Amino acid sequence: MILAIAVLVALFLIAPILIIIPMSFSTAVSFQFPPPGYSLGYYRAYFASHDWLDPTVNSFIIATASMIVTMLLVVPASFGYVRYRFRGKALFNLLMMSPLIVPHVVAALAYYGYLSSIKLNGTLAGVVLAHGMLAVPVAFLVVCATLKGFDRNLERAAMSAGAGPLRTFFYVTLPVLRPGMMVGALFAFLASFNEAVVAIFISGRDAATLPKKMYESIRLESDPIIAVVSSLLISAVLFGVLLSVVLRRKPANVP
Repeated sequence: MILAIAVLVALFLIAPILIIIPMSFSTAVSFQFPPPGYSLGYYRAYFASHDWLDPTVNSFIIATASMIVTMLLVVPASFGYVRYRFRGKALFNLLMMSPLIVPHVVAALAYYGYLSSIKLNGTLAGVVLAHGMLAVPVAFLVVCATLKGFDRNLERAAMSAGAGPLRTFFYVTLPVLRPGMMVGALFAFLASFNEAVVAIFISGRDAATLPKKMYESIRLESDPIIAVVSSLLISAVLFGVLLSVVLRRKPANVP
């Protein structure tokens, strides 16, 4: 009985998303389900349109750069949080989680004002900075969980054998933690790639992202190509989730 209820709830949550996929192959001139016919016409239109491809490229560039910024902040912060005791540790954790707590509309307004003051509003660098901060909580949680499961006896054994701190980190600690860090980086990438609210406020014309383009198309003209983009995003997220599962199960090779 409980399993049946869980399956029904899952179907209720997933069904509206799955409807998008057949709609992306529709021959209708607007959103219509079920489709009157099936064609690859909207997929061809998407890959031939610079109005869609340019925001897609921007999203990949911004998400990749944001992922790097996020991991540069999260990795040392996670080591400090997990391995050391200090005053204000609970406050530090709350600070790292704050992008999840603060509504994105409020964060968007704050970033708009701050980035305008340093002349980065409407630039790729500004969007990277904002998205990098917004992706911190999810990456921080993943890396902290990985660190808490790490056996520090491996480091002690390496140091007792004569390895220095840096050598121990790069040859013992990092190989074991690499799968978890890669999962954190992947989630940071997806968080940036799918973020829309902040991008609408600060990206401008030159740094427009794919979610922003989708929002503008729905608001102005309801372009059916949105169904194609949505299907591709769903596929990308599913691929990312499956990849994270594989990375988590992958055994670490310690030299």
